Amino acid sequence: MDINYELYKVFYYVASSLSFSEASKKLFISQSAVSQSIKTLEKKLGQSLFIRSTKKVQLTPAGSLLLKHIEPAMNLISRGESQLLDSGTLGLGQLHIGASDTICRYFLVPYLKEFHKKFPNVPIKVTNATSIQCVELLDQRKVDLIVTNFPNAHLNHEYIQKNISTFHDVFVANPNYFNFVEKEITFEELKQHPLMMLSRQSTTSEFLHNIFIQHQLELVPDIELNSNDLLIDLARIGLGIAFVPDYCVDENDKDLAILPTKEKLPARQMVVSVNTAFPVSASTEEFLKLLPEC
Repeated sequence: MDINYELYKVFYYVASSLSFSEASKKLFISQSAVSQSIKTLEKKLGQSLFIRSTKKVQLTPAGSLLLKHIEPAMNLISRGESQLLDSGTLGLGQLHIGASDTICRYFLVPYLKEFHKKFPNVPIKVTNATSIQCVELLDQRKVDLIVTNFPNAHLNHEYIQKNISTFHDVFVANPNYFNFVEKEITFEELKQHPLMMLSRQSTTSEFLHNIFIQHQLELVPDIELNSNDLLIDLARIGLGIAFVPDYCVDENDKDLAILPTKEKLPARQMVVSVNTAFPVSASTEEFLKLLPEC
């Protein structure tokens, strides 16, 4: 089917903003031209792509399906243009990484520093998102690479480049508020106390919920947040028992202690992944070289 790229471009901007007027502003064309382009595309495809009303614009099922395929293509074209424009930076374009704030703070900073020192003219962009959201960013080609926790049921295993770290999750609490930190505690006993953990939109939450299910227990956290550092702060003031990666815990923190559990938690990994369905940029390849493998 011979369809002009410009029609798909107009569709993408309307679908992304769900506004014909916003699309016309971004494309620097009239609103009537946008409307005509959409009508032409719908005619060529033989499908209605939008539900139009006086108050709002919505995607039809066909429009949603088309956007799912058009969005990665538009992102790929945009990144290709950026890399060509940045060709003066030793042949490297912008490096765009997706990772959680915890992984950025406790793991990536030294490698970002090393990369910046080696390639000072290469722009670095970091998008903070949960490990699950990072997979979506990678699938849509909005980032060059992601660093996430693993296991991650949402991640295509073929995208994994290497395992860069291994860690354990731990339960931590203030020993002044919980007097059982010196003995092993069972999961059943843990349930009798306020539990704090990351929100359900995280691989850490999925991991612990699955562990409890394996022991035929229901996990009902009292507090769910999007920050491990905040969970640690709340544990430090005695608000509850926090579930966090061990690398976030300061061994010299007198207001925080790791609770040994009778049921042992398996180790998890930190992995770096790229979308192998698309060309890997030179900046991505250079950054991958800096990361360890274990």
